[in-house]
Amino acid sequence: MTWHSTVDYYRLINEAVQRRLGGSSSARCVLYSVEFGEFEELQKTGDWERLTRLMVDAALKVEGAGADLLIICANTMHRTAEAISAAVAIPLIHIVDAAAAEIRKARLKTIGLLGTRYTMEMEFYRERLEKKHGLRVIVPDEPDRTRVHDIIYTELTVGLIKESSRVEYLGVIEKLRARGAEGVILGCTEIPLLVKPGDAPIPLFDTTALHAQAAVEAALRD
Repeated sequence: MTWHSTVDYYRLINEAVQRRLGGSSSARCVLYSVEFGEFEELQKTGDWERLTRLMVDAALKVEGAGADLLIICANTMHRTAEAISAAVAIPLIHIVDAAAAEIRKARLKTIGLLGTRYTMEMEFYRERLEKKHGLRVIVPDEPDRTRVHDIIYTELTVGLIKESSRVEYLGVIEKLRARGAEGVILGCTEIPLLVKPGDAPIPLFDTTALHAQAAVEAALRD
């Protein structure tokens, strides 16, 4: 939900639309950008009730502005996806489903998950992968979960890209591979700023790119 990953979403969506429609075509879209500093503090204090209210309010404004479908441009805030879906009449394209579709194409069964502590430890993300899509999910052990989380919030959310942190992430990915992961979900939309698919010996699933592509496919399906 930072502006850094929002830029990537906007670029990826418009690139995909131009590829599909040709010429100077671009995406007709409504963007609601949150104040991430406020969201970060509410996450730290565990005020998910307030976060859900803010997200539902944003979704209603997007719907009211004429959107035909909705995406939440963040993995962690999909914790509020169920409440948002109940509040709006337009379909929500879920980021987990976009990632799982690509994992199924690759015929993988056991998948590693990197993301914020909330995404790695809470049930909302892992349960959808396991119960809806039949995947086995592995998350890093401590203290790797803490380090993955801290790099996101102290570096990536402010646009700081460090080679040393990239090396650390690749080390965590290697540990997941050693524990049986056949691929790894980059389950925070800021992580692809640091680690790219192709950087590891196993597939890395870029949720930003996969989610953006799923949104374009849904929008242009007819």
